[in-house]
Amino acid sequence: MLRLLFFARVREQLGCDRLEVPWSADAATVEKLLSHLQQRGPQWQAALGQPNLLIAVNQCVAEPADLLREGDEVAFFPPVTGG
Repeated sequence: MLRLLFFARVREQLGCDRLEVPWSADAATVEKLLSHLQQRGPQWQAALGQPNLLIAVNQCVAEPADLLREGDEVAFFPPVTGG
């Protein structure tokens, strides 16, 4: 299983803060998982298709080609600003 976490605006758009999905070879990279999730419908495509979306795997910022493994935690969030 992969544990997915959604934060801030992404959480609000999807109406959920977490989801567990089975790990599969079809979604073995960050990019493939993102594509797979966007196929769930228009609200998923809008929330996860933002060009500035940040993704972290096991609390480290991830790149699209990064591999996912069984048990990974994947977080989706908009850019964070501070002052």
